[in-house]
Amino acid sequence: MNFKLVFRITGRTLLVEAVCMLLPLLVALLYHESPMPFVMTIAILLVVGGILSALPASNHFFAREGFFAVGLIWLLISAFGALPFWFSGYFPTYVDCLFEAASGFTTTGASILPVVENLPKGILFWRSFTHWLGGMGVLILTIALMPSLGSRTLHLMKAESPGPVVSKLVPKTSQSSKILYGIYCGLTAIQIICLKLTGMELYDCIVNSFATAGTGGFAVRNTSIGAYGNPAAEVVITVFMLLFSVNFALYFLILCGKIRQAFRSDEFRFFLCVVGASILLITCNLWFTGGYFTNLWDTIRAAAFQVATIISTTGFSSVDFDLWPEFSRFLLVILMFIGACAGSTGGALKCSRVLVLFKCIRREINQVIHPRSVNVVKLDGKVLPEDTLRSILIFFAAYIFIVLTAGLVLALDNFSFGTTLTAVVSCIGNIGPGLEMVGPMGNYSAFSLLSKLVLTLCMIVGRLELLPILVLFSKRAWSRS
Repeated sequence: MNFKLVFRITGRTLLVEAVCMLLPLLVALLYHESPMPFVMTIAILLVVGGILSALPASNHFFAREGFFAVGLIWLLISAFGALPFWFSGYFPTYVDCLFEAASGFTTTGASILPVVENLPKGILFWRSFTHWLGGMGVLILTIALMPSLGSRTLHLMKAESPGPVVSKLVPKTSQSSKILYGIYCGLTAIQIICLKLTGMELYDCIVNSFATAGTGGFAVRNTSIGAYGNPAAEVVITVFMLLFSVNFALYFLILCGKIRQAFRSDEFRFFLCVVGASILLITCNLWFTGGYFTNLWDTIRAAAFQVATIISTTGFSSVDFDLWPEFSRFLLVILMFIGACAGSTGGALKCSRVLVLFKCIRREINQVIHPRSVNVVKLDGKVLPEDTLRSILIFFAAYIFIVLTAGLVLALDNFSFGTTLTAVVSCIGNIGPGLEMVGPMGNYSAFSLLSKLVLTLCMIVGRLELLPILVLFSKRAWSRS
């Protein structure tokens, strides 16, 4: 293990975090608030980041170093990103600050704050900005700004980017990072403009767009997006939550004029089918159950918003869906497991993995019926190697094991089964709201410090899709050989 190079990359990422913190510092100054929480944090980041980035190291860097570096960096950016919350004095313990920061960077959106509207604008801006930074990945941003490792940066990109398959859009990884961030910034800017046209205040347009782009869901109102009472804004946010749930490689294909190839994606079509069917089923369930909405349009709009916010793992809410019929609530829990497309800013299992799982089940059924037949699993017309199928199945098993283990620890707090299970599923899937006590109108403040630490780890594990964090707990990863 090349520890010096890992620490140098970590230091450079912390320097990028310090530069990013200048923006909420300016917001705090603009609203005549105390800038000291950000000034002190920036000073600490510059010292620590400067020392680490100055370490001399060889360029011996492979997949093991990549996964180790990513796991370590995400733990540290959350730990340092929590300092402005701690220095502000609005959070009771540092564990709460760490929970909030990790929830921001991992784009989870789970909060320990029962009330957010009394927080300073600068702190709320940083809280939402962490979503935007974590959505595409802080390391991808670092690679785009400081491409110093050449082709070896692909190891970092593979370890950090969500989804079972990661490839470069162009030959150079740094150029791929710049293309991804260009698309990301462009969509974010378009959403800010669209929200402004609906009559929303500029500050709210920016922070809500940050939270939507990162599919995070931190709102600056106590009752989330429903507080605005703005149907047009809800429609805009619904559309952009779905747009940010799509693999960004498809946008690159569209920009290159390969529109037909983009729409032939199996995962994209599966995603659209799941979204359309879920909206239809929930709309019918709400409408025919009665007593929830006065007209069909409001029913469709509420169903579409909640389906989009859950499957994209954003976590906004326009209504309290915890009060909906059991069928609709259960369907939303299923969507918590499915999640967005690979290569998007969304979390959870990813549509591609779920689709491959269905194809594997179908292959096994065909194998039973025709034992001598040769059956392969294809995605986008390409045969998936057995190693890829094995890794996806192992991911499923590890995912469920972590959910059950974390749920067992949370059960010590003696909350209801619905609260405990959905809290874990929501955090490891980077969704935010669950059901009952952690529903759209609830929060995570009642959990013990141990449970908050476990949920914080779940958020980071879920964002990095298990391996980079699990590598940190491997004895062999710490060996120098």
